[in-house]
Amino acid sequence: MSIKQSELILNPDGSVYHLNLKPEHIAENIIFVGDQDRVDKVSKYFDTIEFTTQKREFKTTTGTYKNKLFSVISTGIGPDNIDIVLNELDALVNINLKTRIPKENLTSLNIVRIGTSGSLQIDVPVDSFLLSSHGLDLNGMLHSYQIDAISNPDIEDAFVQHSNWSVKKSYPIVIENSKELENKLKSQKTFQGITATAGGFYGPQGRILRLALQDNNLNNLIDSFSFNGHRITNLEMETSAIYGLSKLLGHKSCSMNAIIANRANGTFSKNPGKVVDELIEYTLKKLVEYND
Repeated sequence: MSIKQSELILNPDGSVYHLNLKPEHIAENIIFVGDQDRVDKVSKYFDTIEFTTQKREFKTTTGTYKNKLFSVISTGIGPDNIDIVLNELDALVNINLKTRIPKENLTSLNIVRIGTSGSLQIDVPVDSFLLSSHGLDLNGMLHSYQIDAISNPDIEDAFVQHSNWSVKKSYPIVIENSKELENKLKSQKTFQGITATAGGFYGPQGRILRLALQDNNLNNLIDSFSFNGHRITNLEMETSAIYGLSKLLGHKSCSMNAIIANRANGTFSKNPGKVVDELIEYTLKKLVEYND
């Protein structure tokens, strides 16, 4: 059945509405960054640039790095933007945009996020690299979808009990990364742990300016959570949404984090741009080492 125009919105030139992209504009290997200015910081390593465009905060550049085709896309901030980006990317490869009918043979994209994050553990220091083994969804966006097949109830229930999670909030969801991508990206340089994904920067991450928090102790409870060797190492705003939607849509995803702050000891990187640049170079090199 054809998808209605109101559900899959296209621009007059036939590109998807927010990303301003057509199927021929993207590679199957995708790098996500939050900041649109970071797109150029990734693509400066490319040997060739084949396409670039921008609409709103969504900037895309497609090119080759060591004979492998990549697209780097800025997602903006937060799980709501990830919902837009991943659904529209999936539409580009898995829906015929002319007939508006899903394809019978589906394409699985490889999606790696290169982002910044704050460590919650004293032994995950500023200026280190962290690979997210799981995303802990604290924001509720994924509950709009049928998530039973991708959740990990044992970890979720243990976290809810440990944190005395309010029944007025969306139930936390824990989603694994792509083990295939993890195996490509991990090394002795990378820490690993569960990445908690909040729906905001201030109150949802325990920051207090003028508004009182629903639970002043939540960050301490997040920090101290452990289940079968899994602990929550960092807090940001995108990973769980990427992992959840990727799993639901049949794509592979992994999140790489440049740790620029340590919430446990109150420190911040003296040169955050340098550690982000080092992580970009590290990630690209790891991905082409396994060029298939």
